Amino acid sequence: MRAFVRAALEEGGLEVTEAGNGFEALRLLPRERYDLVVTDINMPDIHGLELIAFMRKSDVHRTTPVIIVSTEGADRDRDRGLALGANAYITKPFDPEALRATARKVLGQGTKHGTD
Repeated sequence: MRAFVRAALEEGGLEVTEAGNGFEALRLLPRERYDLVVTDINMPDIHGLELIAFMRKSDVHRTTPVIIVSTEGADRDRDRGLALGANAYITKPFDPEALRATARKVLGQGTKHGTD
């Protein structure tokens, strides 16, 4: 799934840094500012909701846009992710263009497509 997300974003002209799990993401975040973070709720070690909570408490990453991509499609999962500060929530499976459109939208480039 990470390779699919990476390919979709790179095809859209974005430079991608990939973390293999939640701990690796936490290790990478302090190294630089990122324009966008795409996370899954279900990740090894630290799940995506914990990652978002950490980011929203960080002075550096508080406003970094976050897209959740997850198999968890229940309204409660979506609501929880958005309440923690995610900017968008996409349920798997999804079309690569839907991810690119959502990335453009949260990065302020606008789009006519919605999420999900």
